[in-house]
Amino acid sequence: MSPSNADAIAAAIRTGGVIAYPTEGVWGLGCDPRNEQAVLRLLAIKQRPLDKGLILIAADEMQLSPFVSMAALDATQRALVRASWPGAATWIVPASPFAPRWITGAHDGIAVRVSAHRPVMALCNAFGGALVSTSANLAGDPAPLHRAELDPRLVAQLNGIFDGETGGLLQPTPIRDARSGAVLRD
Repeated sequence: MSPSNADAIAAAIRTGGVIAYPTEGVWGLGCDPRNEQAVLRLLAIKQRPLDKGLILIAADEMQLSPFVSMAALDATQRALVRASWPGAATWIVPASPFAPRWITGAHDGIAVRVSAHRPVMALCNAFGGALVSTSANLAGDPAPLHRAELDPRLVAQLNGIFDGETGGLLQPTPIRDARSGAVLRD
């Protein structure tokens, strides 16, 4: 992971690019969550329906603030979420009124994570905000744990690949609903 690679990949994201990058457990696809065309292109590459919604990943909670309403959670719920961050914990939190439908899908919440994984933090900081984070596989295929496992059909459609290794988890991060506490993905 070099600063020049982070800057180059961040520049590709700023111009509407879709990229692959290592997350805590699997390789992910990312783009600018504010760019509707980039998100729709990512969904087309992945063959994922819009209504499912997408995860956002960030280097700090402030990068998520345009998309979520932490104030809609009670104090106990906010404390539980914040106690797990930064880390490999993804939470469904209420979407802000400004969260785009191409991120929320058919939901009133957004899956979000403040990562402690250095490549993710470097990329989010170089970009200057949260990124879309969805596994770098075609819908229904296994999520790649290593760069060499990226599907060549998928790679051919990307605008860049961020250097680095995953954080060593053997699966995507768990997802919990911050309002109910329900585990949606273990």
